[in-house]
Amino acid sequence: MRIGDAAAAAGTTPRALRFYEQRGLLRPPARSASGQREYGHAEVARVRVIRQLLATGLTVDDLAGRAHRLDLLDQDPPVRCSGSPGPDTFAPVVHARLAALDAEIARLTALRARLAHHIATSGADVPAGD
Repeated sequence: MRIGDAAAAAGTTPRALRFYEQRGLLRPPARSASGQREYGHAEVARVRVIRQLLATGLTVDDLAGRAHRLDLLDQDPPVRCSGSPGPDTFAPVVHARLAALDAEIARLTALRARLAHHIATSGADVPAGD
């Protein structure tokens, strides 16, 4: 199937497929005689896995270092790709992403507390939203 059909089947855009290919998450697809990309069901399944992982909060950079393990997740049923924690599994990536999220939550919580304290102690009016 052509890139537009594959993108629609995976719930994304042709631009995203080209981006995933550029970043190494998706292998370069076969090309037709006219040079158009041709995707199969395996590529569509892999794009669905990529999109699911991105939706959980992982980033493209997080996935790029483990792209060779994505094939384990697009099997039916999916194979656990974490196994025993090691440098080649997703476990370090997930733990690093959780730590980054926890740090951002702490930063935003502190920022909110400072702003609330400022409003409470200064008596300043907060402008109404438009």
